[in-house]
Amino acid sequence: MLITFKSKAAAEITMYKEHARRILDLLQKNSDRGVITPAELPLAIQTIEAAVADSRAHPISDEVSRDVNAHHNENGDDHDHEKPEPINFATRVYPLLEMLHAANKMQREVMWGV
Repeated sequence: MLITFKSKAAAEITMYKEHARRILDLLQKNSDRGVITPAELPLAIQTIEAAVADSRAHPISDEVSRDVNAHHNENGDDHDHEKPEPINFATRVYPLLEMLHAANKMQREVMWGV
């Protein structure tokens, strides 16, 4: 399932719900439908930037590495497929964080599920 974030301050951003849920959980928002008001934007930006800094400070867990390597056998043979690369939290959240900055600058809300 997908979630599309909308704001009059930036272009729409669509991401998988499972990825958006982590961000929205940080902000204590419902992943099905919600709004970040102009008054909430500074704290939302600060919270996400702190989570980005924290994610950069910690290496990828063994569990994530195991998931990435799950499609390869013992010999590393992947049947001519490229090895998938994990996308870190900072990369995944960047477009939404830019939207939040633009919305904060223009004092516009950010909505999803509407």
